[in-house]
Amino acid sequence: MIDRATFTGMYENFDKEVVVEIIDIFINEYNDRIATLQANITDNNTDSLYKNAHSIKGVIANFYDDEARDLAYKLEQKGKNGDMSGITEIFVNFKTASRNLLNELTELKESYL
Repeated sequence: MIDRATFTGMYENFDKEVVVEIIDIFINEYNDRIATLQANITDNNTDSLYKNAHSIKGVIANFYDDEARDLAYKLEQKGKNGDMSGITEIFVNFKTASRNLLNELTELKESYL
């Protein structure tokens, strides 16, 4: 869930078009990023999992969603440590949290249009 007060405070001096662009980038890249993480897990490619989870964690941090960011961090650490134990549950939880973020961003975007 987005910390809206922090989000609003951080982006209050940005043009609305910039905020919409930042949101659109996440929305447009979401499905590919999830598919890539899934492929990393399926292929047991911990190095790529580490890099891709780190990348999406950074993007999510822009939206102040602690739950989705923390789950991305867990995926990142699993990849970094080469430890795939429990990865399916973490990934399922991450998909749920990040999908909720996607839905929130879609709604939030409307307030900037």
